[in-house]
Amino acid sequence: QQSWLDAKNFLPLNVTYQLLAGTPPSQKRYLAVGISSVKRIKGMYLLSTLESIMSQSSPEERASMVVVLLLADFDASWRNATVTQIQSRFPSELDQGHLLVLHVAQDFYPPLQGLKRNYNDPPDRTFRSKQNVDYSFLINYSAGLSHYYLQLEDDVSCANNFFTHIRRRTEEEEAKKSPWAVIEFSVLGYIGKLYKSGDAPLLARFLFLFYQEMPCDWLMSHFRQLLTQKETIVFKPSLFQHMGTFSSFSGNQNSLKDKYFQEDVSPNPPAEVFTDMSVYQENVPRRAWNNAGEYFWSHSIKKGNTLTAVLAAPAVFTSIVIETGAEGRDQLESGQVELGRGVIAEGKSCAEFQSVGTFRKGRFESNQVDREFGSASSCLRIRVTADQHSWLIVRNIRVRT
Repeated sequence: QQSWLDAKNFLPLNVTYQLLAGTPPSQKRYLAVGISSVKRIKGMYLLSTLESIMSQSSPEERASMVVVLLLADFDASWRNATVTQIQSRFPSELDQGHLLVLHVAQDFYPPLQGLKRNYNDPPDRTFRSKQNVDYSFLINYSAGLSHYYLQLEDDVSCANNFFTHIRRRTEEEEAKKSPWAVIEFSVLGYIGKLYKSGDAPLLARFLFLFYQEMPCDWLMSHFRQLLTQKETIVFKPSLFQHMGTFSSFSGNQNSLKDKYFQEDVSPNPPAEVFTDMSVYQENVPRRAWNNAGEYFWSHSIKKGNTLTAVLAAPAVFTSIVIETGAEGRDQLESGQVELGRGVIAEGKSCAEFQSVGTFRKGRFESNQVDREFGSASSCLRIRVTADQHSWLIVRNIRVRT
């Protein structure tokens, strides 16, 4: 029997949209990217955000997505000026259904004055309640345009080919056949959060219903748990970076950055990954190499233990970044990184290795590997140089060749 959630019989939101610019696509796209924007006291990042979305996507990627922009400020002169700028900068995107610009009149908003002051907020912090309604209307409109919905903000920059990375990661998650509500492609606030469009109408109503209660990113966590996703699913490196310097509401300085962001998220070269360490549950060695938000996890770590990636074809490494541990725990306490040549042992190791450097506080990074090791290597090896009592997580091995 179909559940109420699967039936999707939700009461419609009482809202009418004004289409300010753009042509709605005639066919459903793979991805809708939602952005809400209001007039800022200081700084204007919206056009740069739109430019980053478009320029970091190939023509084929743009054809599979639609950007939905809600101009949520009630100042008509600001909206008109912003639409004029967008029409000047993005005429083809508007004509081809890649970009839509919307507005919702104030008449459709619930009360925005005399709201609850939860968490001892000053009255001017109730802008967060309006933001919940803005997102509710934006998500509600976007739900029917695509198979998946991605929430961004109006002051972000994007990684190159972010769409392809999102699609690949989403397909991996769907293949697991386990329930999920949101995949996070940034660790910041409400940036880079991906939902199934089938869940979007429910999310829109959830934000609308509880708009006075708490900020949208807090509500999002409750929504995830209500849809039975207990743990967060986070893709690293992050695909989106906060680039604004000033808050959109108060004008106060806000230089928050996502430390996991990488503009060029190139996949590692094909390789098989082997280890002589124990493997905890399903956290196998290749998870550290695939960089899909998963990790290798082990215990009983001894001096001389290794984790070795054997490349399908020799390559010259230009940079290597390896991150271990999580939230300050389970780091590699003592270890070094080595490059090897001459594959042996049934393809599980190399004949000779040279040290590239040592880990510091559970992390290794070298961006000039080719200057010292200019010849092609077939293996990259992490070698433990001292026993450790704590467990070990290897989260990310990122290389460039």
